[in-house]
Amino acid sequence: MTGAQFADLERYDVVAPTADDLALEDQLTSWFRAHGSVLVGFSGGVDSAYLACVAIDALGRDGVLTVIGRSASYPSEQWERAREVARQFGVPVLEVSTDEVNDPRYAANPSNRCYFCKTELWDTLVPLARERGLSVVVDGTNADDLSDHRPGARAATEHAVRSPLAELGFSKDAIRRLSRERGIPTWSQPASPCLSSRIPYGTAVTIERLRQVERAEAALRAAGVVGDLRVRYHGDLARVEIAADTISDWLRPRSVATLIAAARSAGFDRVAIDARGFRSGSLNVLGGVVAEPLVRATSSPGEGDAGRLADALRALNLECDVEARARLAIVRLEGAMHGEAVRDAALRARLADIARGQGFTHLAIELLNADDAAVHRD
Repeated sequence: MTGAQFADLERYDVVAPTADDLALEDQLTSWFRAHGSVLVGFSGGVDSAYLACVAIDALGRDGVLTVIGRSASYPSEQWERAREVARQFGVPVLEVSTDEVNDPRYAANPSNRCYFCKTELWDTLVPLARERGLSVVVDGTNADDLSDHRPGARAATEHAVRSPLAELGFSKDAIRRLSRERGIPTWSQPASPCLSSRIPYGTAVTIERLRQVERAEAALRAAGVVGDLRVRYHGDLARVEIAADTISDWLRPRSVATLIAAARSAGFDRVAIDARGFRSGSLNVLGGVVAEPLVRATSSPGEGDAGRLADALRALNLECDVEARARLAIVRLEGAMHGEAVRDAALRARLADIARGQGFTHLAIELLNADDAAVHRD
């Protein structure tokens, strides 16, 4: 195990499964046995890895087939983890190709993009299960997922795909505890949705953009970023979301230079760090799919007011430029970037609150190394 993986372990409570957890697992085992055979949509994430391992215990190898749907939006790192879990636990696995990126409805990146992706997946897997005589197709949706914006769930319902973890009431934390007890290495893995989730709604999904995001995240991991990580694509700019409690460390001058170099190595010209850090569902908030009640729009609908935000920040003695990209504010601070100001978590929270008051759901601080700052001053 690498140092980064050990660091990831520390981000989760290392506790034994509760009695309720174990009772849920017994129910899941009974659920599988009642159905007799199963095809598991297998991404290699925390949920589907646990689901596949319990299915093998309940039904044996002859009663289970897991299927990986490979496409340009599926992270290579997650594919490697899926294959490792399959090898370690004797899980029969089949790989099929899906081509959602070439579906113009998906590529246009509407807020229901996931519906088209899952339709493509289940259009392939459900007939496959039928051909092989498998009685039910399942996915790894858990009970916590039901409260989020999940347009892909409609595609599952239309194809009669079942979600036993959600149906039985498994939380993500319970799945992590039970996975750890079984020795499944994905138990501490951060959530890793498809790469398209890094591209704001309305910005076309292309293979080139997906690969650029994947390269940037791989470079940041190699640079030492652990835990939750997203590189959000904004054209020339990469907006980096990392765990909120690690941001201050990454805003030290040497670390800033490391982040800039990593993102630029993937082809981004500019790099900014999200002031609030990683947020599950961040894309939905930015796209207006999920409302953020504290945001007060003061300019045109769906857009923040850059001028008023800049004035408010200057009132705090922060000389800055503010660039508005709809509900995202990109702030370039003069002179403060390498000082204590932006390394102060309380100040970053205050800046984000001020931005919300001016109609922005997100505030990102552009990262500048010494050379960049000198050019900007000139």
